[in-house]
Amino acid sequence: MRLFPPLARAAGVLEIIDGPRPVAYDEMACCMTDISRVNALFGGRMVTMVHVKRLLGALPPDHPITVLDVGSGAGDIPRALVRWARRERRRIRVFALDRDADTLKIAARAVSDYPEITFLRGDALALPIRPGGVDLTISAMTLHHLEPDAGVRYLAEMDAAARVGMVVNDLVRSRVAHAVVWLITRFITRSAIARHDGPLSVRRSYTPLEVDTLCRRAGVPGVSVVHHWPYFRFCAVRSKGPAPTAPTRAAT
Repeated sequence: MRLFPPLARAAGVLEIIDGPRPVAYDEMACCMTDISRVNALFGGRMVTMVHVKRLLGALPPDHPITVLDVGSGAGDIPRALVRWARRERRRIRVFALDRDADTLKIAARAVSDYPEITFLRGDALALPIRPGGVDLTISAMTLHHLEPDAGVRYLAEMDAAARVGMVVNDLVRSRVAHAVVWLITRFITRSAIARHDGPLSVRRSYTPLEVDTLCRRAGVPGVSVVHHWPYFRFCAVRSKGPAPTAPTRAAT
């Protein structure tokens, strides 16, 4: 028996960065810095890279890797991808896509030493990549910005663009996750946007079972929704080769 009812999804409630009021460049830069710090400390990059390394590691060593990161934000994961490829002596090109011009400018400031990264401005619901145009599509903290119908379209776009597979990382909606993220944003972040949008991101997020339903509606087969419970995150992983071996766990 549950002590508290499940946390209802905050459908239709906009985060500040999704709202009608333009966000000043300095405010967005502060928010991106906070998000990068939280991702580094609480597994945001790590949970994506676990699956990315497995999928890309199966490609031939001489294969030039191409990756599209949708909703790339500050570009943390593209930089992590390039560092991994350099250690493994792999050729890689990463396309970092975001819809917001200021976000792309902020991210570009941090990649002067990463010529392997190309920034693109575009829409997650209409990717500027032909079907099968990249080996892997990845995304972190993007799905929760979308309502279910848009989420279905986004997942279909992600799957269609990838030859090898896709990895979608986001928060898991639960009361515990909401409380933890509220505390994290109060003690670690400085940005008023991060303090507002962080807890709301949890309330807008989906459970693993809901993500599985979205994938089915999108016509994306063979997706494993892996709950990385210590970090209150899931990864929806599709391999267009052998099925992912990581176990699927129920939401808590």
